[in-house]
Amino acid sequence: MMEKINTSSKDYFILLGFSNWPHLEAVLFVIILIFYLLTLLGNLFIIILSHLDAHLHTPMYFFLSNLSVLDLCYTTSSIPQLLFNLWGPDKTISYAGCMIQLYFVLALGATECVLLVVMSYDRYAAVCKPLHYTVLMHPRFCRLLAIGSWVCGFINSALHSLFTVLVPLCGHRQVDHFFCEVPALLQIACVDTQANEMTLMITSSIFVLIPLILIFTSYGAIARAVLRMKSSTGLQKVFGTCGAHLMVVSLFFIPVMCIYLQPPTEKSQDQGKFIALFYTVVTPSLNPLIYTLRNKDVRGAVRRLMGRG
Repeated sequence: MMEKINTSSKDYFILLGFSNWPHLEAVLFVIILIFYLLTLLGNLFIIILSHLDAHLHTPMYFFLSNLSVLDLCYTTSSIPQLLFNLWGPDKTISYAGCMIQLYFVLALGATECVLLVVMSYDRYAAVCKPLHYTVLMHPRFCRLLAIGSWVCGFINSALHSLFTVLVPLCGHRQVDHFFCEVPALLQIACVDTQANEMTLMITSSIFVLIPLILIFTSYGAIARAVLRMKSSTGLQKVFGTCGAHLMVVSLFFIPVMCIYLQPPTEKSQDQGKFIALFYTVVTPSLNPLIYTLRNKDVRGAVRRLMGRG
């Protein structure tokens, strides 16, 4: 009978990560480090540019700055630990470190789900209600929407983290993932975790399926409005901003659905690691590129700042 973990400061977990593929660890280290640096540079660029250029003080770039802050925090909550584990033989994380990581990964992931809905509503208001846009997306209302997104994510994470902490864990301490997440920790529980898994499934559905329904509803209305447009310039602008947002939504939600909305199996656990690697490493680095490439507002802001310098 395996001993239960005594949750003292001396306890630790072993993050197995990609140890089943030791020949890949050096390659993964280099690739992940490059993407992490791109994430830091790209998202810091958006945050700083949106703050410095007055022309970007709009709801769209306010929410985009929030998304960039979110992506910076989300990657930093797990990637440095992953790089440390890939670099050498030591793959441990303290019990406290694991619980902190669990809380922030959950909180920031749920926050992004809600924030992407808010961003789709902003595009809906801009395209479908242009005459009322400044009233609908008043700066104070935008701040409330952003704060609400963060609060929803962190409250959801607090509930899941508490339920997970209360589950007695067995003594082998080996977490079959590269970061601390609820499904991986429930696999080493010494008790029946069906209630926890059901709670996770329900809240995942709320934070994934409902946002997706709201996002597609917004873009359905946008599509109808676009079809009625006669200006080619207006069409290009709508497709530019809305297309970028839809791409970001797809890159985030599709991998999340593959992990959290399917029953866990031994095969899906290995696949899940690489899928999780995609949305924790690749997606946050692509978001700045998707929103800034061929974006006249961003190019104009860069030119103005360069000219000012």
